[in-house]
Amino acid sequence: MLLSQKTGLIVGVANKRSIAWAIAQKAAAAGARLALTYPSERLEENVRELAAQLADPLVLPCDVASDQQIADLAVAVEREFGGLDFLVHGAAFAPQAELSSPFVDTSREGFRVALDVSVYSLIALTRAVTPLMERRGGGTVLTLTFIGSQRVFTNYNVMGVAKAALESSVRYLASDLGPRNIRVNAISAGPIKTLAAAGISGFSSILQVYRERAPLHRNVEAAEVADAAVFLLGPESRAITGEILMVDSGYHIVGV
Repeated sequence: MLLSQKTGLIVGVANKRSIAWAIAQKAAAAGARLALTYPSERLEENVRELAAQLADPLVLPCDVASDQQIADLAVAVEREFGGLDFLVHGAAFAPQAELSSPFVDTSREGFRVALDVSVYSLIALTRAVTPLMERRGGGTVLTLTFIGSQRVFTNYNVMGVAKAALESSVRYLASDLGPRNIRVNAISAGPIKTLAAAGISGFSSILQVYRERAPLHRNVEAAEVADAAVFLLGPESRAITGEILMVDSGYHIVGV
């Protein structure tokens, strides 16, 4: 039980296909007690139904674009758990118009929203839970990224820029928080059919390219990403921080 007697906060569960949900299931199976968040009333029922499958979960509201809601979340977690051992950040969003138009036509507001929700939320959440992790002698922060941060994927557009900023934020946060024994890492997963992926036109063709070109000649599954997440959240990765771990069937090593 790698996460026995650990407590964790998981942000970004939308439905049963969410990578964040796969991580929640694996973390709970590894012994962790979890708090899950929902961003709006529209998704609250989904998250509560999923959370009911876990042992003694805490379910809380949090719109990551609101500093007040992030502060309230930290207070609620502190009240229930006392401290916190890990944070999983799976929040990401860009307006649909920014994913269907050429990148050069990205609007100022669309850029702001994508970077605020997908990147700044990691910084704000990490800052809010750092005191809770310090009470446990340290902790772990994990976020989710995609190779679209480094290479151009059609219709990924501003999300690629957001993921690049997210990965840079991982490194700066790892540097800042290392002296407090808080590690910060990211998993760069291969394409998976999630709610977010459904908003990317031509996503099925990306899956096909991965199957053809990745060394393992297959796509990855959310459960495989979750296995890697439990490793990064647990004590066996205690010397790893500032890392972007690729879980993509080896696609990232291929040139042509």
